[in-house]
Order: sequence, then structure tokens, then C-alpha cells
Amino acid sequence: MRRLVVLAAAAATMWAGEGKWTPQQVLKLNPAELKKQGLQLPVRRLWDPVRGTGLLAATVNTGGCSAGFVSEAGLVLTNHHCLFGMVQEHSRPGRDLITNGFLAGSRDEELPSKTGRVNVPRKFTDVTAQMEAAVPAGASDLERAKALEAKEKALVAECEMTPAARCRVAAFDGGVQYVLVESMEILDVRLVYAPPRMIGEYGGEGDNWMWPRHTGDFSMARAYVGRDGKPAPYSKDNVPYKPEFFFPISTEGVKPGDFVMVLGYPGTTVRSLTALEMADREKNLYERRVDLYGAWIRLIEEATKGDEAGIIATAATLKSLNNVYKNAGGQIAGLKRGRIIAKQKAAEAEVEKWAAGKPEWQSALAAKKRLDEMVAEKERTAARAFLLQTVASGGSALRQALQLVKLAGERGKPDAEREPAYMNRMMPMMVAGLERAEKSYFRRADEALAAEWIGRALKLGAGERIKSVDAAFGQGDVKAKLAGMYDGTKVTSLAERLKMFEETPEQLKARRDPMIDFAIALQAELDVFNEQAKAIDGAVAKLRPAWRKAVIAHAGKPVAPDANSTLRVSFAHVKGYAPRDGVVYTPQTTLAGMMEKHTGEDPFDVPKKVREAYEAGKAGRWKDARLGEVPLCFLADADTTGGNSGSPTVNGRGELVGLNFDRVWENVANDFGYNPEIARNVNVDIRFFLWMLDEVENADGLLKELKIRK
Repeated sequence: MRRLVVLAAAAATMWAGEGKWTPQQVLKLNPAELKKQGLQLPVRRLWDPVRGTGLLAATVNTGGCSAGFVSEAGLVLTNHHCLFGMVQEHSRPGRDLITNGFLAGSRDEELPSKTGRVNVPRKFTDVTAQMEAAVPAGASDLERAKALEAKEKALVAECEMTPAARCRVAAFDGGVQYVLVESMEILDVRLVYAPPRMIGEYGGEGDNWMWPRHTGDFSMARAYVGRDGKPAPYSKDNVPYKPEFFFPISTEGVKPGDFVMVLGYPGTTVRSLTALEMADREKNLYERRVDLYGAWIRLIEEATKGDEAGIIATAATLKSLNNVYKNAGGQIAGLKRGRIIAKQKAAEAEVEKWAAGKPEWQSALAAKKRLDEMVAEKERTAARAFLLQTVASGGSALRQALQLVKLAGERGKPDAEREPAYMNRMMPMMVAGLERAEKSYFRRADEALAAEWIGRALKLGAGERIKSVDAAFGQGDVKAKLAGMYDGTKVTSLAERLKMFEETPEQLKARRDPMIDFAIALQAELDVFNEQAKAIDGAVAKLRPAWRKAVIAHAGKPVAPDANSTLRVSFAHVKGYAPRDGVVYTPQTTLAGMMEKHTGEDPFDVPKKVREAYEAGKAGRWKDARLGEVPLCFLADADTTGGNSGSPTVNGRGELVGLNFDRVWENVANDFGYNPEIARNVNVDIRFFLWMLDEVENADGLLKELKIRK
């Protein structure tokens, strides 16, 4: 099939660095070149085409992050920030696990989570032909989108008839290829180890996205299943999951020039966008995020200042907002620094020139032209669109109310006709989310975020008004009206939320709950907006593949598709970089560097037990002879993005040498294009993790399970 050639064509040569390759693509890469790069395993050890599995399957998805199995008893190693919500879930005044960390003394002490999940990859099936055939001839953009969605639901429903299956249809580069991804979802995930916050996020937001870095961004959980080996909800009778594949841990570590692989589930890149689409994303997503999210961050900090309960409750929300805020700033800076949009425009011109005299590519040129025209059409209501897209990122109470209102409306439809997020298969996670929200709600901050969003909506231009906001808050004191809404609502009560979860639209209306009433009006506008967005998606599903096929054909070599939260591998080497004139960064940092940054104040306050171990010279077996210190972090030129957090970084033998947790500041705009000069991902060295377990935590049981200690 031509489309499979597009995404998985054989390569005469292959370069470490650029490319987030699918498991199927890895099999098509030149094995001799991979060996030359440093791969010591047979390629089919990574992925067996007959069984559709391999060592890559030891890499799991935790919902927004990646992770890896590291023991035969279901231990999962990922980033501290990926399990931060789980840590916060079990924290409270007087038991601040966020600040102090947590180590289970035995399996009986491991802490369950309401929303923790581990998805283990099982099968990948090309369903492009089925998806394309589902679209009727002459379909409108909206009809195309709905036909694709209906087919996706049918494929997912059939797939999930397999026991314990969790399935999705992933589109590659907007529809060049569609793949049905089947995973096994493990429902019982328990916290095993989290370091103190001043290890897990040492340096705080100031060091985020920066180098040199001295952050021990790691935590551990354990996956549990029923006694029959099948996924089951939490029960004290559950037993540790036994993965077929897990990563052995290397005690040798890495040095400059070493070959590594980063395995994970990168979320979203946008290299398939046209230059005009990239410019639109810069202006109407990243610039607006910097503005709104920056305001939200300041409001949370003001609302929780000096309040321990408020600080704990909002910790996960604040961490997420800060990360998105700084990422957006980095995207803007990187786009300008690398002249990425100009380069994309020049690259498009080359493709257009190449395709101009070829009849078979005229439809591709027309598709590209239409994609650019759509950018101008969206500009007229961009401010309104951004606010409607971000309403769920602000106040928790309004988010819960909108979800309950939408659920009530969707429940009246046959399951197959509902929005995907409200189908029966999503109900357990939705209930868990409603319960989990109790730990993250702090009224003073929540109300402030909602007020900020409403205030911005009231300032929209005449052609962009949000009528429900105008009706509820257009006259009088917004803060006073909002306070009355919070005083009168039952949405903030878990018991009432769970009752509302079962109610019809009529029953919700009969409550005369002010937050629910506002959500009913706002959701009606969101439904119209989402229907319009769906029509745009339908157009893009036709146009993007046509243009991308021309781009790939012009390239004449394999092109890794944009990230879409599916399993990928990036090949790389440990190396430093020169961020600007006269500055050269080496690729490794050490524990000594962490101690040099120590000030005794947040965010550079090394925990006492870590300082004592360092000052006592307790390096143990983890001292790197070349560095003369315990290694802490290292750089590589892997092609990563959001979602790669927690990705196992392994050597050429498939042994774990680190965990990816960040990119350098100069590389944030890597989502738009790979630049080998500055494309560096940041990894915590596995030897620092082992040093913490060994010399600081005295975690003998875990070290034995990891086969580090006998």
C-alpha cells in the first residue's frame, strides 16, 4: 500500500537525532546504520513484527507521561512531576508528602490512587483503508468529520471487546495513515517512592527548561492486577503485575558520545503545519497562553499565600500552569531565534516549485492553498475561540459543572452517538476524576481563576461575544455575582457531584443551582463552537494528508510523522551544545553542582538528609571515575516533546541509563522543527536515582528488587 510506504519506507541511511520513529518504522531502518550508531541489540529485539511486541513494550503510558517497567513485579519508574498528582492526593497538613517525599517500607504501605493508570501496548493495526472508506462520496467537511468519528468509535468498540483492552485510533499527520492502537489498561497503580520536593523539582520554575540542571525528577509506582493476572480495580487482594518485558538497570551509566534511545509517548508536534498555520499558532495560542496563564499563576500564588491547606490543594494545578506558561514563552522565543516560520515558508516554496509541473500533485497544491485560507478565516474570532478552548483549564467548580451538564445531555443518546469523552467506557475515569477533584479544590483560588476568565470574556469585541457570560455577569459587580454563585452551588460538594452524575438535564435544571444554570447556558454555546471546530477538523482531514504526501515524496527519504501520543523511539547520543556565542555547555552535571546551588531557601534548599550523605562522602559505588562525583543529569540530542516526560532512556543494550524529563530552553520550539545544533533533551542519570535509594533512603528492598543489591 502506498500509504504504508509513506510512513515506513526503507531507508538506505539513518541519522541519530531527528525523528520520533514508530515501532513499525524502526523495522524499516537500516540495521547496519543503527549498529554503527551504537545499537547492540538486534532490531527485532526492539520490535518483533510477527508478535507485534518487543522491548519497546516495556515503555508504558501513564496518561500524559511515559514510564518504564523496571522489575518483574510491576515496578514503574517515571518522573516525579508525572506522579505529582498522586503525591498530592495523599498529602494534607501534618502529612506533607509533597515537601518530605514518600517511601513505602513494604508493599502493604504502597499508596493507591483514584486516577492512576498504566497502559501497556499490545497491538497496532493499520486501519487507513477502513477510515477512508467510511467517508461518503461528496461529504461536506462536517459530514466527513462525523463519518470518521463514527468509524473510529466502531473500531474502538470492536477492539475493546477483547478483555482488558483500551483502544484508540491514532491519526498520523492529519490522516496520511490511521492506526488502531490496542493497550491493556491497568487500573490499580500505587505510589512506591517519591523523593522530597527539593530533589524532584530542585531549581523550581527558574531552572525549568534550562541547563545546567540538577533535578532528581524521578518517582516510582507499582502496577497491580487481580489474582488471575487481569486488570482489576483496587483491592487489597490484588497482586503485582508481571510484565513480559522490563528494562534492566545499568550501573555503568553514560559518558559523552554514548549512544542512547529515548522511548515514550510524545504528545504533539506541529511540523506538518504550513508556515501560516505556524504563525497563527504562535499568535493565537502561545502568546495568549502567556497572557492568561501568567495571570492565573499570580492569582493562585496570591490566594494561597501563607495557607498550607491551600498550597497543598493547588500544588498540582499550579505546577501544570507553570509548565504550560513557560513552555509557551519558550515556543515564542524559539520560533523567533530559529527563524522557523521563515524556514518553513522557504521549504514549502521548494515543494511547490517541485510539484508545479506534475499533474499528480496539483491536488496537493490546492490543499495547501486552502489550509492557508482557513487561517485567515479563523483569525476573526480567534480571541473568543481561545477563551472557549481554555474554560476547562481555569476554575475547578465551573469545569465540574460543565462536565456534569454535558454528561446529562449525552446520556440521552445511544452510546455510539455520544461525544467520545462521554461514552460508557469513560464513566469509571469520570467518576474517579470527580472524586479526585476534592483534593485539588481551594475556593479562594478557584474563584479568582473563574473571575479572570469571565473578565476577559466580557472584554471581547462585538463579533465575538459569549452570550451566556454577558447574561450572567454583564451588569453589576462580577466578583460579587461570582461569590454568590459559589455560595449557592452544590457542585463543590463531592456527595452532590456524585448525585448530579446520575441526573438528567431536567433534574439538573430543577435544582436551580446557580453554577449549574450558568454551565447549562455556557455549554450550549460550547456545543455550537465544538460543532464548528469539528467541521474544520473534517476539512483538515482531507487537506493535510494531500499536502503531506507531496512533502514526503519531495523529501525522498523516511519522514517520521508528527507526535500523536503513540509509542515512538528516538535515537541519540550524549552530547553538549553551544547555546550562544562564546558559551559551551558540557553534557553532564553532578551532585557537587547541586550542592553549589544550595542556598537553604526554595527552590535551592537541598534536604538535610541529602546534604548529610554528601558531606559524609557517601558516594558508594555511584561515583563516576571520570567526573569524580556522583552524576546527576545528562544531555542527549534526542527528538522529544511533551509526553516524553518519564521516558526511559536506554543504552545500546536496552539497559536503563536515565529518565528523560525536559528539554533545554533553546530547544522548546523543537515542536516545529528539529535543529541538531540545539536539540537537546535533559535526562536524570539513573546513578543519581540509585544513589538516593542506596546512600540516602537505605531502600534495601527496592534495591534488591531492582537487582542492584543481592
